[in-house]
Amino acid sequence: MEAKNAEKTARFAKTAATYGSWNGNLKSDPMPSVSVTDLTRRIPEFIYECQYRGHSTRTLEEERSVLNKLLRYLEESDATHCSGAEIRQYLTHVAQGGLQRGGRWGNQPARPVRPRTVRNHWGYLCTFFNWLVEEYPSTVSPMERVRPPIMRPDQVQPFTRDHIHALRQAARRSQNPLRDEAILLFLLDTGVRASKLCAITNRDLDLGGHCCKVLGKGNKHRMVFFGRDTHKALWRYLQDRRIEDDEPLFLSLQGTLAGDPLTRAGLLQLVERLGKAAHLKGVRCSPHTFRHTMAIRFLNDGGNVFTLQQLLGHTGLAMTPKYLNLAQADLAMQARRYSPVDSLKKR
Repeated sequence: MEAKNAEKTARFAKTAATYGSWNGNLKSDPMPSVSVTDLTRRIPEFIYECQYRGHSTRTLEEERSVLNKLLRYLEESDATHCSGAEIRQYLTHVAQGGLQRGGRWGNQPARPVRPRTVRNHWGYLCTFFNWLVEEYPSTVSPMERVRPPIMRPDQVQPFTRDHIHALRQAARRSQNPLRDEAILLFLLDTGVRASKLCAITNRDLDLGGHCCKVLGKGNKHRMVFFGRDTHKALWRYLQDRRIEDDEPLFLSLQGTLAGDPLTRAGLLQLVERLGKAAHLKGVRCSPHTFRHTMAIRFLNDGGNVFTLQQLLGHTGLAMTPKYLNLAQADLAMQARRYSPVDSLKKR
């Protein structure tokens, strides 16, 4: 009993030391912070370490972008130190899309962003400040008291058959019909991410084998496969042009970037433009929607979740329940639409 009382007394004493005296007054606890000057010096060091450790090109770009945006935000706010308060303000600025300042980063319109974007910013900041504490032990991370933002899963609706047909017709009416139709069918058949499609070279494509090598997350290569219609579209597209093995497969064919590799931004603009031409409504027209659609169609047509995991380049099955739920919702919609009993009334 005496040992338990002594332990309880020690526990109360520790609590009092943390939160103040026994009369309930909170102890003054300055918020951990890092000077903006130190941040300016340490960010390049962090990027160098990420480079030699082998972070992918896209990860490096995003890490550099997020940290530079934080610096810019702090400088525009005339802040001398970066504490948890400044981090929260910065993440709020990101979440609201710069509505309070009339724009995000000077050249982007003010509009709210997806929760995943805010969560990504928070994650990159955690990575940087954790590294800073390891390299400079006297530093206290301002992220210690910044809780992760809530990231509710996106309810991305897949393309229907009618959507896909309308998109193909829009691609055939575009200024670059051979390229645009090949891109749409390749996205739908393989489910590759936008950045991975833009990085594909002619050497990666194996038309005879109906497959293509792509570089996934973690700099790991994998094979993706496509069917006869996609094969025909790619063959027609390649017959129209001569490219070397190490050249990008898909190029920008108009504007100031004509002849350069197609970029993620250019691909997004292309898909959005085709979506408007196809008059699509009720669905987000983006390259990632093709990825969702591929996964759901694959499961509905009898594919198994383990093969899907390999095809999409997932390291685990965490995404599978999401696709399964969407696939089941699609099955329910199809079942209601083609109910045998209801069809009797129509006849």
